[in-house]
Amino acid sequence: MKHLISPLDLSVSELEDILNLASEIFNDKKKYSDICHGKKLATLFYEPSTRTRLSFEAAMLNLGGSVLGFSSADSSSAAKGESVADTIRVISSYADICAMRHPKEGAPLVASIYSSIPVINAGDGGHNHPTQTLTDLFTISKLKGRLDNLTVGFCGDLKFGRTVHSLINALVRYKNVHFVLVSPDELKIPAYLREEVLDANHISYEEVKNLEAVLPDLDLLYMTRVQKERFFNEEDYIRLKDSFILDAKKMSLAKEDMLVLHPLPRVNEISTEVDNDKRAVYFKQAEFGVYVRMALIMKLLEVA
Repeated sequence: MKHLISPLDLSVSELEDILNLASEIFNDKKKYSDICHGKKLATLFYEPSTRTRLSFEAAMLNLGGSVLGFSSADSSSAAKGESVADTIRVISSYADICAMRHPKEGAPLVASIYSSIPVINAGDGGHNHPTQTLTDLFTISKLKGRLDNLTVGFCGDLKFGRTVHSLINALVRYKNVHFVLVSPDELKIPAYLREEVLDANHISYEEVKNLEAVLPDLDLLYMTRVQKERFFNEEDYIRLKDSFILDAKKMSLAKEDMLVLHPLPRVNEISTEVDNDKRAVYFKQAEFGVYVRMALIMKLLEVA
């Protein structure tokens, strides 16, 4: 039985299999509309989510399966003090596969140890978000036609952004990918990611503070929110926040075929005037997430 806790749980060939299957589903949805008939997905979401939870539920329903679960810790026995280990033991008797989001890093890994059904990490603290990574890879491969030979910019909160950490971990396995890391000093990527992933693997990267200066070089721009609550004082936030907001003026500096991705939800880090730009693909990205999760569910349930 296989779980998905980290993007690195999948080999490059396994990733390609899932992305290829997602593409097949995208092209012929009816073909797969009953393949999980009689199967149940449990969505155990200990913290709020819109896209990820509903995307998982839509994926299972699209496959002909059914869904059960909870959308916050307050509506589960976690509010009474039940452990993740005990919860997953019980859920294993009710469902065939589980998607778990938890504020504590490592909680889905703990669940996988005690589970008798496949566990999918739907986000754990600031650590990993592997199905968002699959979605990102599918979006890039489908719209760019490749996952190698790319200059990829990450902008905003690179310290706490689990989607950033997951995608960097995945993309370092492809050839000739150069990372441009755009953030204030307070929100740079964690030291372990810089040292154990980028430096240890001799990956090409640069850390900068000015988005406009690097925009002309990027093939992809992955935006995240600069979070006010992460700053030690409000003055620093006010000084820096506008430097990391993408608007039409900044987009005019970018390549005609640069893609703008964002894991959503958006607050103000991308101006709504960018939404009509053909290079803004974050809503398409959210749509693609359903097909990727359909493919993953099929693979983990071994029905594909």
